[in-house]
Amino acid sequence: MRNLLLVMCAIILMSCSVKPKEKAKEKIKYEADWESLKQYEVPEWWLNTKFGIYFHWGPYSVPAHETEWYAIHMYTEGHPIREYHEKTYGNLKDFGYKDFIPMFTADKFDADKWAELFKKSGAQFAGPVAEHADGFAMWDSELTEWDAMDMGPKRDVVGEMAKAVRKQGMKFIATYHRHWLYAWFPTWDKTTDASDPAYEGLYGPYVPEGSFVMATGDYPNPPKKEFHEEWLARLDELMDKYQPDIIWFDNKMDIIEEDYRKQFLANYYNKAQDWGRDVVCTYKFEDMAVGTAVLDLERSRMSEKKDFPWLTDDSIDWKAWCDISDPKYKSTNRLIDFLVDVVSKNGAVLLNITPRADGTIPEGVETRLLEMGEWFKVNGEAIFDTRPWKIYGEGPQEIVEGHLSEDKNPEAVAEDIRFTTKGDDLYAITMAWPTETMNIRSLAKKEGLLTKNIKSVNLLGYEGKINWELTENGLQVEMPDTKPCEHAFALKIQLQ
Repeated sequence: MRNLLLVMCAIILMSCSVKPKEKAKEKIKYEADWESLKQYEVPEWWLNTKFGIYFHWGPYSVPAHETEWYAIHMYTEGHPIREYHEKTYGNLKDFGYKDFIPMFTADKFDADKWAELFKKSGAQFAGPVAEHADGFAMWDSELTEWDAMDMGPKRDVVGEMAKAVRKQGMKFIATYHRHWLYAWFPTWDKTTDASDPAYEGLYGPYVPEGSFVMATGDYPNPPKKEFHEEWLARLDELMDKYQPDIIWFDNKMDIIEEDYRKQFLANYYNKAQDWGRDVVCTYKFEDMAVGTAVLDLERSRMSEKKDFPWLTDDSIDWKAWCDISDPKYKSTNRLIDFLVDVVSKNGAVLLNITPRADGTIPEGVETRLLEMGEWFKVNGEAIFDTRPWKIYGEGPQEIVEGHLSEDKNPEAVAEDIRFTTKGDDLYAITMAWPTETMNIRSLAKKEGLLTKNIKSVNLLGYEGKINWELTENGLQVEMPDTKPCEHAFALKIQLQ
């Protein structure tokens, strides 16, 4: 009897120690309705994600002249790029945009090598521009012959990158700009190849002259139903073939009727549940309803911390989004300072890089990515998996908000300090090496922001002891004589 009682007690204790199974996530049936789509919740992995890479790469990379908008400007009467094109390649009837496609060979493209570089740079997600405004799909499409599998490289660029990126443990992003195709090419102009019905699969359907007013971004003659349907069909194909973790859209998506935008989101979120994945969609301006996806800015950032996660995309080149003959690359220091500022305000950075038409990555681009990776090795814990603190930071740098405003923002200085937090750790990142005692004014006793005592202060990448003192005027830190890295410097403040 005694043994029986002991066995019964053991069974009871074991049953008490077994944790109940977590309740399975309830599947949501998303409808093509903004209220239904507001059930979406930004996944935890996205909140931990701070840095990604994508690339503008396509037939427009062949001329490598001035801009990825070469495709539209080469047809614009009186534009300098048209003059350049006609002098270099001939008239637009004999040599149009389609004729760059055979020259887009990508013979040195190595998806695995690219993905390895992105991983070394510190990126947590990466992927291609799946289709730019030029109508050329970079994947193996059943919906068009004007794609990278059938023409040009004759390779499934999106598919190869999806596989390579995931092999490196990163999330996969595909960006989609097809809505810009409407009236992008002058299909009404009989003096160019764009008016030939044989090329409608690339240049888009015939539209009357004046259907797109570039100066205002208006569309006086909106597209017909067929354009919207193909826009959605290509997205469905992208999703079904590659199951992207992130789908990113360029702005001016209001050219696509609202019902189709809602249907896309419903399709994406419903498919993702079938895949067993939590996904992210981004949008600009008011192209999606607030609460249904993640807001993205272009070449710009927030001036203050936000209570919602957001993204900003910018190019490594001040001048262009694709490879050009005379690039003006941003410094590594500028790229890192930008990222630190964005992360402190609850944002993440999507950095565009500029591969050459043959599939090589310019040395200036690769160098900067590797330098960012070296910085992350030292300071990554102050960025990845962090959350914004009570305030984003302090210092004299004033950020100008607004579309394409990044070139208006000044360089940061040592007095510009940004905060992030993780558990009981507070990180204070100074944008430049202090020339005297570092004083973090926001942490002053009189400010009352610190509600816990400081246990220790360490400089990431430096193994020695750091002398510090918390005063009424701030946290004063004596920085060592040796820098632990070349760019922004992170203090780890452990709180009790």
